This record gives sequence, structure tokens and C-alpha cells, in this order.
Amino acid sequence: MTKVVRPGAIRDMGPDEIRARVAELREELFNLRFRNTMKQLDNPLKIRESRREMARLLTVLKEKERAGHKA
Repeated sequence: MTKVVRPGAIRDMGPDEIRARVAELREELFNLRFRNTMKQLDNPLKIRESRREMARLLTVLKEKERAGHKA
């Protein structure tokens, strides 16, 4: 498991870094869901944390893309 990235740190990341982190989270989320169905997951709240972090990353990525198109 990786540590949750704070929103301030996300804004400092570049678009490529954000996309890489989103890809990592998608894979992690797949594994968490799989382990949860097999009743091997210690803390099911990790699924929620991962989903929320991915949403934060995607939100900041969209903001950066929109700002890039306006400039």
C-alpha cells in the first residue's frame, strides 16, 4: 500500500506524474476489490481511501488540462 497524497502535494505534481499515480491506484483498487471478495482484506476502508484519492487526482488533472487550454 502506498501513502495517501495530500491535495496540496497533488497540485505540485505534473500531469504525467498524476496520470502515473492514477494508473497505480486503478491497479491497487482492482487488487483490493479482488482480495475483498475473497475475504482476505484486513481493512475494507482502504477501498474507499483509494477511490477518493483517485477522484482527487483526476479532479486536479482536469483543472490543469483546462488551465492549459485557456492559456
